[in-house]
Amino acid sequence: MMAAVLYGKENLQVESVAVPHIGNEDILVRVKVALTCGTDVKVFRRGYHARMIVPPAVFGHELAGDVVAVGGGVANIQPGERVVAANSAPCDQCFFCRRGLENLCEDLLFNNGAYAEYIRIPGRIVKRNTYVIPKHVTYHDAALVEPLACVLRGFEETAPKPGDTISIIGLGPIGLMFVKLAKLYGCRVIAVGRRKTQLDRAASLGADELIEAHADSNPIPAIRRMTQGRGVDIAIEAVGRPQTWHWAVDMVRRGGTVNFFGGCPNDSKVSLDTALLHYSEITCKATFHHTPAYIRKALDLICAGHITAAFFVNREEPLANLLHVMRHLMSHNGHLKTAILP
Repeated sequence: MMAAVLYGKENLQVESVAVPHIGNEDILVRVKVALTCGTDVKVFRRGYHARMIVPPAVFGHELAGDVVAVGGGVANIQPGERVVAANSAPCDQCFFCRRGLENLCEDLLFNNGAYAEYIRIPGRIVKRNTYVIPKHVTYHDAALVEPLACVLRGFEETAPKPGDTISIIGLGPIGLMFVKLAKLYGCRVIAVGRRKTQLDRAASLGADELIEAHADSNPIPAIRRMTQGRGVDIAIEAVGRPQTWHWAVDMVRRGGTVNFFGGCPNDSKVSLDTALLHYSEITCKATFHHTPAYIRKALDLICAGHITAAFFVNREEPLANLLHVMRHLMSHNGHLKTAILP
């Protein structure tokens, strides 16, 4: 089969490799759609991911496709079915899994290889995090399950209420998913982005107010004007930079909640005003990854038609063009997702 193999920093080759062998509890999926992701771009730029992938390896993790073979021990999936599989599954036995924190599992099994004609889905993911796609749902829509599950978990962990004012910093695909979810929950959304195109997309998804902010500008005064001086109830940071982490804390009201959803570069440090945090009783949270329950919730939202690829995917490219796509995404921050069609 043809597959995209990552050999190191910005070293990607689409080449012929063996079709994966499946074990007794695995399935083999013919990839119909694989979506690009900001994490994949980071992996391409850095040449590795400490937890997810060690080169050389086929990479990519947002996919939907057709089952072409199943192991003898597989009972819940049949050949010919259309499926979406998450990129991980917890062990269900460790300290964190027993406390409902499966995303922090001590033996979290990751799976990569979506940028290929076929992918092996390991047995643990088959059992816990693989679902048949309903007939009315497209492959493009179904492939959004993994990133949506991460966003949905982060959003619900901030405990939003209808009528809350929420600022969302960063309007790439993840930030736009937050905008859409916040409107579905009946919240007022202030979208903060760097480019007019990003702000226009946020407005099309229902954002109520828009703020254009750059590295040398400060959106906090505008936030205060829009909230009668109090600040927002919830601030969600979806960029992953120390500066925007600071913005999130500075724009939330007393008693409000900040979610540091965007992961900053390794070794980043952030200094926060302890008096502000203490005397304003600000809650600071960070959200990493998803859990099986949120994969299911995300699929339900997609099946209901609340989230579709039309909002977040604006290009299609063949697998052979993946290197060009990755380079384009590196130089065009904030671009929407590209659907890779192996």
